[in-house]
Amino acid sequence: QVQLVESGGGLVQPGGSLRLSCAASGTFLGNNAVGWYRQAPGKQRELVARLAIGGSTNYAGSVKGRFTIFRDNAKNTVYLQMNNLKPEDTAVYYCIRLTSSSTPYGSWGQGTQVTVSA
Repeated sequence: QVQLVESGGGLVQPGGSLRLSCAASGTFLGNNAVGWYRQAPGKQRELVARLAIGGSTNYAGSVKGRFTIFRDNAKNTVYLQMNNLKPEDTAVYYCIRLTSSSTPYGSWGQGTQVTVSA
């Protein structure tokens, strides 16, 4: 059974940093495209970062230059490094595998809460 578990969220002040982790079991993430999504209260879930199998990355305009997605194959984990956080980054963050057309597949996990507040 494939399971992706998110962790690393928390409360941080504006301008601060967090690193989120997406640890996998039952599959090797190095053979998958992976996306980080977020969902803020009252809003739709949105894709913020995508990591292709070959290593290329894509970011939502709102996070470009501040967030970095990368993987550690030895740990079977994909990370989201978030710098210069803003209150509007507050959301629950989820990771999930993506098809070649960037469609999420598999089960959504519990996510990890990120709160940016003074």
